Amino acid sequence: MELNNIDNILEKYFEATTSVAEEKALRAYFSGEEVAPHLEKYKPLFAHFTKAKEEVFTKQVPFKKSKPKFKFMYAAAAVVLLLGMFIGNKYIEQRKLEKEQAEYAYQQTKKALNLLAENFGKGTSKVAYLREFEETKQKIYNH
Repeated sequence: MELNNIDNILEKYFEATTSVAEEKALRAYFSGEEVAPHLEKYKPLFAHFTKAKEEVFTKQVPFKKSKPKFKFMYAAAAVVLLLGMFIGNKYIEQRKLEKEQAEYAYQQTKKALNLLAENFGKGTSKVAYLREFEETKQKIYNH
């Protein structure tokens, strides 16, 4: 292979723009006996890549079946959720009951005030008679 061509492909290789065929040509060139002296420093690099490509991992990796660390966490979360819903429902019902009691107390107070106003109106008409009686009495005593 032409030396200029190898230099160009090597430059493209380090810029990560080579094709698979060009990389194969570089591996073939650097695995051969005749390598240009200024490119001799790249020979161990490509020798390592060739050797690494042939390596296979053969050791068995034991997988432990892990136990759930929080086995009761799901049940506890469900209990807390249900408890929250129960307490929230009780709170809402209590608020409704308090509102109904307040409405009932308001209606009873309104009735009592209306009754008072009605009787107060009757009382003022009687006071007019008392005033007339008082004026007549004063006329009698003054004459």
